[in-house]
Amino acid sequence: MKNSIIAPAALALVLAGCTSYSSTSGTGSTEQCKATSEQEISALFDRWNRSLQTGDPRKVVANYAERSVLLPTLSNKPRTTPSEKEDYFQHFLENKPVGKIDWRMIEIDCNSAVDAGLYTFSLGASGTQVKARYTYTYKWDGQQWLITSHHSSAMPEKN
Repeated sequence: MKNSIIAPAALALVLAGCTSYSSTSGTGSTEQCKATSEQEISALFDRWNRSLQTGDPRKVVANYAERSVLLPTLSNKPRTTPSEKEDYFQHFLENKPVGKIDWRMIEIDCNSAVDAGLYTFSLGASGTQVKARYTYTYKWDGQQWLITSHHSSAMPEKN
């Protein structure tokens, strides 16, 4: 008799731990995970790259979460506020950059994603190209994907 009560209770606990569509935070509330795909996450770079083409640093910064960090290619200073990011992009956009992904790996989790790889920027103002490594982390804010961290660094080995 005891085993017939314990087995269903144990099964219910095991199954409760197997749900992949939601997670429980420390407050006891359930967070719904945004269904997404590698294609949707890779399109976020295209959105960011299109915002560069506008020449408007505010449109670029609109891709970033309020609480986010930019570790840019052409500056030693971490940018954490919207005004700091806007300042960086004001100067970066003067180069008329256009980015192209050369190689990437995407990892998706509940309401977050990481896109890391290699990209090349063509700088229209000078005609030069800059090859760099990148990492974007994204978070779903309930309405859109926003960048929570963006690290970019020039390739150390010149080919």
